[in-house]
Amino acid sequence: MQRTARDPRHEPDPDPPVGLPVLPELAAHLSAAADRSEAEPLGGAAPLRTAACGYWERRGLITTPDRVLAAPGAPALLLALYAAAGGAVVLPRPCSASYAPPARLLGRPLHLAPVPAESGGVPDPFALLETVRRARMDGDTPRVLVLSVADDPTGTCPAPEQLHEVCEAAADEGLWVISDETRRDLLHDPHDTVVLSPAEMLPDGVVVLTDLRATLVPDSWPAALARFPGTDRGAALQAAVLDALAAVRTPLPGPLGCAVAHALGEPEEVRARTATVARVYGVLAAALHHTVSEAGAVCRPPHSGSHLYADFEPLRRPLGARGIVESHALERKLAPWAARGGHRFGDAPGALRVRLGAEVLLGADREQRRRALAAPDPLELPHITEALTALSRALAGLTTSAGG
Repeated sequence: MQRTARDPRHEPDPDPPVGLPVLPELAAHLSAAADRSEAEPLGGAAPLRTAACGYWERRGLITTPDRVLAAPGAPALLLALYAAAGGAVVLPRPCSASYAPPARLLGRPLHLAPVPAESGGVPDPFALLETVRRARMDGDTPRVLVLSVADDPTGTCPAPEQLHEVCEAAADEGLWVISDETRRDLLHDPHDTVVLSPAEMLPDGVVVLTDLRATLVPDSWPAALARFPGTDRGAALQAAVLDALAAVRTPLPGPLGCAVAHALGEPEEVRARTATVARVYGVLAAALHHTVSEAGAVCRPPHSGSHLYADFEPLRRPLGARGIVESHALERKLAPWAARGGHRFGDAPGALRVRLGAEVLLGADREQRRRALAAPDPLELPHITEALTALSRALAGLTTSAGG
């Protein structure tokens, strides 16, 4: 169990894959508001926050506009949440690469609790309790637990009973739970995967966070929402978060706020795009899972989003014979498939783990990506089959022993 997270070795992030094509309807709404010169009010204007309430109510969370804050991206909201809550931050290991940097920027201690074998996104409840205990022995005061019901990097969703145990443990320890629900709409099989919000289980102690770029708006439109409990404690935290946002002056651009409010209404075009992206990601992530599993890696089957997390520890001997003894090196070898080493997600650099993303299989340009989204079976497209075949061959070349 890792007690305190160390800073990762400084290195630039690889270039992200090309984004999905922008929906013409959203582009039109942004263009129509382009002459709006003023920014959104801090935390979002009333129309945007009201639209957010409808978005959450369709997901079973009754919300009022006074309990909603909007900001240009989830990192800005996380920074403000950490600043407002105070104390140390507890994260699952592995977890999204976006969770730790705001805490480091504030100088807040980080503590990592390993996820269970079944799924990522939440720590093992007993590991969580032990992590909090050790943090307090070291003189820290944990205040926040961040978890994800549809996880990046593993692409998995914790079972409701597992989530409930973690929420109970967090409540017993007096932790605020920040529930990252960014990818909950990207379930590969919505009829086979049950996703519940911790806010349904622990309504007084959960802040729901969602980065809209994963589903509703283009990658280049920074827009995120936070939903706070309707209690005095929740109102106090929300006010402190708003003060933190004011201190760093991070309003949404006015034209963007108009387009985001429209997207939050989820018109037919937006709903259809989200469903298409979830379906295509499911097909491609399953193909990636098959490819890395055939090579001998251990990998949880992904159920949501575009990522999976492969553990090449069973192949350490043949990889070591090629000088690959840590995740940095494995990331470099698999860079053409958007690999990100486990060191970026809280794992030890010596662990041979990488996150792979289905986005890179969609193609290198927007026309290929349009074809992938429109195809009944994306695996029949030549550029996708070629990318998977090349990955299979690369893995075989890396993991086959010299004698075999």
